[in-house]
Amino acid sequence: MANSAKKLFRGAATTTLTTNLYTVPAATTTVITSIVVTNTAATAGTFTLAIGTAASETSLFDAVAIAADTTIVIDLKQVLVATEVIDGGASAITINFHISGMEIA
Repeated sequence: MANSAKKLFRGAATTTLTTNLYTVPAATTTVITSIVVTNTAATAGTFTLAIGTAASETSLFDAVAIAADTTIVIDLKQVLVATEVIDGGASAITINFHISGMEIA
């Protein structure tokens, strides 16, 4: 088995809260290790993130407030199996996600 530290997603959020940010590749298990959310705007916003399958997702963060010009660092360990996803979005495109993890193939 090969373990690879990975940038699972890095970029601006969309205002569609169900945007697919990452899908676990076939024959792979992924462990999410950290999520960094940054709001670069001068106004507060919200973000939403969920994990699971396209048919059945579990909310991790649902319309969580993030203050203006703020960064939130979330340390967590969540295991995803092949074809599971990370979906999310925010109230504005000035909110950015950096999701890191480990792929185990």
